[in-house]
Amino acid sequence: MSDERLRRWRLLLGPSAEDVSDLGEDDQRRDGALTGLYGGGGDRGAGLGASSPQLHRWLGDVRKYFPTSVVQVMQRDAVEKLGLKQLLLEPELLQSVEPDVNLVSTLLQLSRAIPARTRDTAKAVVRKVVEDIERRLQDRLVEAVRGAVDRSKRTRRPQLPDVDWATTIRANLKNYQPQHKTVIVEDLIGHRRRSRASAMRDVVLLVDQSGSMAESLVHAAVLGSALASIRSISTKLVVFDTEVADLTDQLSDPVDLLFSAQLGGGTDINRAVAYAQTLVRRPTDTVVVIISDLYEGGSETELQRRVRELVASGVTVVNLLALSDSGTPAYDHELAAKLHALGAPAFACTPDKFPELLAAALRKDDLTQWAEAEGIATGR
Repeated sequence: MSDERLRRWRLLLGPSAEDVSDLGEDDQRRDGALTGLYGGGGDRGAGLGASSPQLHRWLGDVRKYFPTSVVQVMQRDAVEKLGLKQLLLEPELLQSVEPDVNLVSTLLQLSRAIPARTRDTAKAVVRKVVEDIERRLQDRLVEAVRGAVDRSKRTRRPQLPDVDWATTIRANLKNYQPQHKTVIVEDLIGHRRRSRASAMRDVVLLVDQSGSMAESLVHAAVLGSALASIRSISTKLVVFDTEVADLTDQLSDPVDLLFSAQLGGGTDINRAVAYAQTLVRRPTDTVVVIISDLYEGGSETELQRRVRELVASGVTVVNLLALSDSGTPAYDHELAAKLHALGAPAFACTPDKFPELLAAALRKDDLTQWAEAEGIATGR
């Protein structure tokens, strides 16, 4: 029997037939996804027992390692076998679930299977999590970004409305006159007034919507919505798998945006970066943030060429391997190192660190030094 046939029989029969054929790394993940859903005995219908997988991770593996037609069958089976049918069909039960980012990730991945009468409840669950993230991060993000963008270079010849009086007084305390109880101001310190157009910065968020990046997509939607509220920032949010979808016009409501995303499928980062290139108006005032684990299904050579062109033109390019609280994910170390060498550093960033990271990028700080100072490992 050929090696390929033995491999197929091994995947069909499950771990009990492990002596039939050795599996490579990808096949082991396929086997794990099948076992999580259908059981591990000689009969794949053995059931889940107590070995049910973390559902959102399982869904990501299913979409990554199986074709769409198979994914649809396995997802329907998951709704039945993993006990999700009752959750999706009964709004009252869904309302009783404690919402968190992982639950939101799962709901979004199963959104096409949620019936109409439960959809509003599912959206309400997602909105609770979105509002919690907003309460935690929105003010910090707005403050950090405004501080980075709105304050231009200091000048000692500011117009009166632009004087920084606190700094001016501190700088002139040496000229304090005790007898007059006053400070003689020799130097006015302030900021050059700039037109609104010259103060603008462009931020493009490219978000990988493969199943493994679900938590990052949730945070990106909320943070992108907050950025869109800042007048001095022009924000674009683009999601991608093997296709590219610009969801910028939905940034006003991150919940609707999330339900518009289509989690799953392959990954073509090169195509997403090609689209981002069309959005660049003023390279030196633009930050492109690629949120992806960098497992490229498209052309790595073309991706590197495009990133090189962006960096050479003055665009600040940042790779976020994750935007989540789950720690550093599995990612393509080799590609991360290559992009870092091109001037596009890679980090695994928690949502709490994102405001400071983006502010540093907008100021054009050395992001590698910033990451080292913050104790954040770079992907190189």
